[in-house]
Amino acid sequence: MSRRRNSRWHGLLPVYKRPGPTSHDVVEIGRKALGERRIGHTGTLDPSAEGLLLLCVGQATRLQQYLLGWDKIYHGEVRLGVATTTYDAEGEPTGPRVEPPELAGDTLRDLTARFSGTIDQAPPLYSAKKVAGRKLYELARSGEEVPVEPKKVTVHELQLELREADLLAVTVRASTGFYVRSLAHDIGSVLGCGAHLCQLRRDAIGPYDLDAALAQEMLESAEEPQNVLEHEAWIPIEKIQLPFPSISLNPSAADRFRHGQEVIVLRTGSEPMAVDSNVLMRTQAGHVLGVGRVAHVLARGRTVTIRPAMVLDSSALRGA
Repeated sequence: MSRRRNSRWHGLLPVYKRPGPTSHDVVEIGRKALGERRIGHTGTLDPSAEGLLLLCVGQATRLQQYLLGWDKIYHGEVRLGVATTTYDAEGEPTGPRVEPPELAGDTLRDLTARFSGTIDQAPPLYSAKKVAGRKLYELARSGEEVPVEPKKVTVHELQLELREADLLAVTVRASTGFYVRSLAHDIGSVLGCGAHLCQLRRDAIGPYDLDAALAQEMLESAEEPQNVLEHEAWIPIEKIQLPFPSISLNPSAADRFRHGQEVIVLRTGSEPMAVDSNVLMRTQAGHVLGVGRVAHVLARGRTVTIRPAMVLDSSALRGA
């Protein structure tokens, strides 16, 4: 069996996905454009949705699980009066249309307060979330009934604006695992009229936003990898930001970390660190070594012992 060749490119590619293709379709477009098989993404967008899709390329795919920790910002529109099987416009109505109530300012404020902060939210039955190794939409399409347990999610910011008597604009910044489709469905349940999501756009994932993304059309038309790598949207792995602090190691400590050994660091930064929290590890030159986990915090937080949680393949990065 021939050995798969090392990746040539390592970094993040923010892409503006248009409505229609699946997130996996965009990954395949990226693989073709870059001539690179090792590409993943940091959170599925429904086919009907548009907006930011973060592609991880090469060694950056090993950072996917950590990039998922960033909050996400969405803008959507909720149609009141009809609930659907999929919680969006793609599904079948679950009943006749019900005239929505008049939404005065107090009602919108109550809805905003109800769905803000840390809340319990059940994912849509038609979603890519897995239960016992199978995706919910696969189970739903086969007619199997699966109890879906609500999960804790955090809504940091929520804005609701009535555009028409039955159309509600939604802007939300929420933690990973939050579904705008479920929010739309739950709003309809609270109002007693049913509702579904009729439009969705993801505007940002942490510090990565839509304004700096590569248009899907440009990715599709790229004739060679350099057309993508030289675009301002491309983020080399050295410039990746993760949702936790970063520490630079001197050469000897960096070598120990690469070999899976704990390192003791005298901190100069002001960000607090707690035991079991993650840290992005870099060399003094700024190259990413991997992710460490805090094992001990001593001397009032000035001295930290960090054990490797994930170490990047430095030989593959040097060969890029």
